[in-house]
Amino acid sequence: MDVESTDLTAPRHGGNLHEAARTYGIPYDAWLDLSTGINPHGYPVPPVPPDAWRRLPDDGDGFAECAAAYYGVPDPACVLPVAGSQAAIRALPTLLRPATVGIAPLTYSEYAPAFVRAGHRVAALDVADDTLPDALTHVVVVNPNNPTAVRVDRDRLLRWHAQLAARGGTLIVDEAFADAYAYVDASSLAAHASTPGLVVLRSPGKFFGLAGVRAGFVLGAPTLLHSLSDMLGAWTVGGPARHAVAAAFADRAWQQRMRAQLADDSARLVRLLHEPRLSPHATPLFAWTADPRTPALHRALAQRGIWTRLFAQPASVRFGLPATDAEWQRFERALRESVDAIDTLHGR
Repeated sequence: MDVESTDLTAPRHGGNLHEAARTYGIPYDAWLDLSTGINPHGYPVPPVPPDAWRRLPDDGDGFAECAAAYYGVPDPACVLPVAGSQAAIRALPTLLRPATVGIAPLTYSEYAPAFVRAGHRVAALDVADDTLPDALTHVVVVNPNNPTAVRVDRDRLLRWHAQLAARGGTLIVDEAFADAYAYVDASSLAAHASTPGLVVLRSPGKFFGLAGVRAGFVLGAPTLLHSLSDMLGAWTVGGPARHAVAAAFADRAWQQRMRAQLADDSARLVRLLHEPRLSPHATPLFAWTADPRTPALHRALAQRGIWTRLFAQPASVRFGLPATDAEWQRFERALRESVDAIDTLHGR
């Protein structure tokens, strides 16, 4: 992947149900949306205090300190609340000196266009490499990766950071899906966020099912965060969002129960996908398969009102989690019918 071959059109994302409804002629409300990796069992946000609606957000309200405690960041000055990770993804490349940035060929699709727009060259990153190519100055790793579920262990990431720091470069680690793991604190780089040349992005939207609040956090050295804050401006996270996220971060009992439930749900999804030999790779929030049948499977499921996330290179599909037993049964039935129809069509 290089600057000439990078697609700068608007990246595609899951959750685009209106597009599915138009394409397949099925009413919007009739769909089962499995196209995102967002927890379908969202955190039950307590009632929002009236002041959260009336007053401007106050940086002295302890929100950054709350996030620092939850993520295990020793210094709250290394935590910057932002309007979802998306805001940081668009802005960070402009704060790094233009150079060659390594990004996996199949990962979250917003990164490559953002770096190209900021004057960087994008090169394909092989996450299996223990030593980074000399040509790379910056590296972006989504960990676990969206959509392939590949995880890079913390020791390798720290070695990569040391290599990049020696070149005056930066390692950006996007841990948007990390919270769903019981061992998140042992695998995250959040505790190292004060180190120059390292940026960690975290999002409460996925594990807590709070994508709609548009809140995220950039963990990094204070100097970089000051520059990023100046670029993004004041009041990036509104009062109701701050209330919801702070409550979710404080509720350790809910977090423990939810991680156990997601582990069970993920195992159930993997079992379903193994039956038609789809060989899935999974995180607690989604499963992905690169089976050659996936384009036809995506269409067949859509014809039955089930929306999944299709990828072209390689041909693959990501499945999110159903929320209820009725949704699980609907998905299981549609998956079986779809695979049978595809296999019959191809004489299998």
